[in-house]
Amino acid sequence: MKAKLITPVIAAITLIFGATAIASVGHGKEDIGQPGVSSKVTRTVEVEMGDVFFKPKSIDVKPGETVRFVLRNEGSLLHEFNIGKAAAHAAHQKEMANMFQNGALSPTGAGKMMSDMGHSMGGMKMVEMEHNDPNSVLIEPGATKELIWTFNNTTGLQFACNVPGHYQSGMVGQIDLK
Repeated sequence: MKAKLITPVIAAITLIFGATAIASVGHGKEDIGQPGVSSKVTRTVEVEMGDVFFKPKSIDVKPGETVRFVLRNEGSLLHEFNIGKAAAHAAHQKEMANMFQNGALSPTGAGKMMSDMGHSMGGMKMVEMEHNDPNSVLIEPGATKELIWTFNNTTGLQFACNVPGHYQSGMVGQIDLK
């Protein structure tokens, strides 16, 4: 009986980690830098989020610099801080729209399906509803979170909120390589 249960669980875990790796490659994150570590942080940048804006609108970085972003959501809606190129944001916006349509996210935070994910390994549909990319953080209203990122020499980077409609309403800023 236990052997029959272990195999599906191992398969589900493999699918989850495999999907995460594929998602990372699919968004082109391999060429925008990588998650940083606290001991390498060279400076902290505070970012305020509102409904629907970022402050500041642009951030200068140097190649090799590790930045700690302190992200404060002062708005009444769920927001995202996502580092990437415009094409990656467009692809991620489709995923985010799917997460809202399927109830994994709501306008103010995690939806019912997201909160139940730990209890429902049986549905493989849940794999595509994870929001766990290393270059992205969801911040609920009133919350503050951090993201540490080490930049490489890639140009054309943006920080954006890919919650449906937010990017299109101007919730996007430039990351300028100096």
